[in-house]
Amino acid sequence: MATHALHPRHPSPRPRARRRRVTLDEHLPVDHRLSTVYRFGAGLMGLVLLAFGILGLIDKVGFFDTRGDTVAGLNTNGALSVLSLCVGLLLFAGMVIGGNFASTLNMVLGIAFLLSGFVNLALLDTGLNVLAFRIQNVLFSFAVGLLLMVFGMYGRVSGNLPHDNPYWKARHPDRVRHAR
Repeated sequence: MATHALHPRHPSPRPRARRRRVTLDEHLPVDHRLSTVYRFGAGLMGLVLLAFGILGLIDKVGFFDTRGDTVAGLNTNGALSVLSLCVGLLLFAGMVIGGNFASTLNMVLGIAFLLSGFVNLALLDTGLNVLAFRIQNVLFSFAVGLLLMVFGMYGRVSGNLPHDNPYWKARHPDRVRHAR
């Protein structure tokens, strides 16, 4: 019954191949063609958020006014406008820096927008809705989150990356050496 506890396992004749762990850190190679996609995504979403934030601040709505005011079909107040400006500027910084930073920033902010959509969906019509969200804001948050995630993951996360992709090369160094 418990013979496996008494006898140590015999080492296998073939040592196990050590699997490399892939992370989305800065040490991954930078492909300039992919960096263009990351920069474009960050810049486009940053521009949309900056425009929304500026239009919201021009309206001079109260900072935490929960009834808000409509700007470009979305509800807003001063806090949401300032938050939109800050995130838009952060995305523009990602666009300027580019590379893996822009990709990771797009993915992180995309997840944050999705989570914000779910949280604010739960807070609709409550006294805790300090950003004056309405259902159109929730849908906008989901759309921006998904777009940012697509722009950030493009070329980095896939089951069928081409063999000249730098992320595929980083994940399969043994195959790259054999192909040379």
